[in-house]
Amino acid sequence: MKTSWRGIMAEYAPFFGSPDPASIVTLQEGGTPLIPLDRIAREIPVPVSLHAKFEGANPTGSFKDRGMTLAVSRAAARGARALICASTGNTSASAAAYGVRAGLRVFVVIPDGKISRGKLAQAIVHHATVIQVEGLFDQALSIVREVASSHPIALVNSVNPDRLEGQRSVAFEIVDQMGSAPDYHFLPVGNAGNITASWAGYKAYRDAGRLTALPRMMGVQAEGAAPIVLGHVVEKPETLASAIRIGNPASWQGALAASRDSGGTIFSVSDEEILEAYHLLASREGVFCEPASAASLAGFLKKARSGAFSGGERIVLTLTGHGLKDPDAVFRTQTSEIRVPARKEEVLAVLGLT
Repeated sequence: MKTSWRGIMAEYAPFFGSPDPASIVTLQEGGTPLIPLDRIAREIPVPVSLHAKFEGANPTGSFKDRGMTLAVSRAAARGARALICASTGNTSASAAAYGVRAGLRVFVVIPDGKISRGKLAQAIVHHATVIQVEGLFDQALSIVREVASSHPIALVNSVNPDRLEGQRSVAFEIVDQMGSAPDYHFLPVGNAGNITASWAGYKAYRDAGRLTALPRMMGVQAEGAAPIVLGHVVEKPETLASAIRIGNPASWQGALAASRDSGGTIFSVSDEEILEAYHLLASREGVFCEPASAASLAGFLKKARSGAFSGGERIVLTLTGHGLKDPDAVFRTQTSEIRVPARKEEVLAVLGLT
């Protein structure tokens, strides 16, 4: 990342209509690292080049900031006085931060009891008004869409095309960091905006003459929340990966088009496979992501173990959010704490140095 990084709207200004710098609401999002996952790559049957695009390094800890800078900048320029969104967590955190940056009121509607405390804390600390509804995310999204359609308040969910336009920037960065597009790009799929936007970004770079070959887009859903894989709405989605616990994705058709047109696919993995990938990233590579992020690695491992790769492929995984977004996930699944009396001898015993 360049030390002079200015945020995606300034860095990729021609792709966003060359905005007036004074109109940009930014926290200098983007410029996230592309991390080699060499130790994990060595554990699969054939040699591949494996990298993680770690979106947890964005200002509020998730990829949502890429779309939020554009959505909030344009909403503010149009005279909006308030923002609203439905969220499983990351959108609410990003909307709250960028909204307060722009001097706007922010209202977030979340499904009661279905949001991690790390994400809820972000919305609260930025003084958003948090409304918990006794229902699912899809119901919350339906409510905020109706509110925004009849009241002077800007909707900043990914149904807002500005959000998806901003999220294209992840593809720009991957190409700039690698020198070309990867052969395969694996992403978690919940509301499906990320895979839709990433594919649009690759195509925009190709059309601008900055890219020739395009990647195959590989969308990964959790088995308990896999409406696109199943081909029908899931009324009560269930998965430990709360960020993708969505039964009726807003960008369903965009995700299908991205996978079909790129020669990729959308498939599902179990919660057990997600947890395995979550712990592998932390214990092998030192990368701490939220459980939903690990769905991309789980999907890659599933394909690799089934013999999908012949060797030499360049593969990128999008890790959508930081592990501190959902710290309780760690304590639900493992602990390595050892309690001893406060004496040197006791610590040496644990170290095996007695």
